[in-house]
Amino acid sequence: MASRISDTRRVKDILYEQVARIGKAAGSPKRLELIELLCQGEKTVETLASEAAISMKLASAHLRELRAAHLVETERHGKHIYYRIANRAVAAFWVAIRTLAEDRLVELKMALAQITNAPKELTPKDRDALVKAARKGEVVVLDVRPLAEYEAAHLPYAQSMPIDQLKTRISELPKDKTVVAYCRGPYCLMAKDAVELLKQKGFEAVHLPEGVAEWGIAPVR
Repeated sequence: MASRISDTRRVKDILYEQVARIGKAAGSPKRLELIELLCQGEKTVETLASEAAISMKLASAHLRELRAAHLVETERHGKHIYYRIANRAVAAFWVAIRTLAEDRLVELKMALAQITNAPKELTPKDRDALVKAARKGEVVVLDVRPLAEYEAAHLPYAQSMPIDQLKTRISELPKDKTVVAYCRGPYCLMAKDAVELLKQKGFEAVHLPEGVAEWGIAPVR
């Protein structure tokens, strides 16, 4: 009996140890940011390092940890190696852990309020209404991320207008319709900046804090 209990304990320890590999891999702010960036689409280590504001060496080290935990995969295209999330479950993991932290951590709520304190925002419950309005052409859904990210995945009926092109292309947008701008998710400031610019130019603009990671795990029909 003692031997059987010992064997069971050993198996349970192995199980928890393996699950803990995911927690360990995600136990870094920069690795979480890299996961969020890869939820937008595949990227090179050079692009990831630039967007996460870290060195190539550090980005490569973090990506090795994520790859060891099978959270990201690689594929070579010509001379470049591209990283991507292993599957949609990784995006779901990122959204779940982020949402849990936002629910439990007062410090995070306070920090988030500083970057999402927009005059008007859409919430997840507005998804169906937004898609219906976009389908009818009643609103303009604007993706202000880089074009490559838009081409990898985007929200229903969205059109691409990267934030660095918005000033020069703003005349392409109709002034008689509400513009709903989104980017990479609630921690991304590009859409908030876009809404502020649009309002300055006389547009009715709304910030959608969600991005493709959030919509990808809860698709709207």
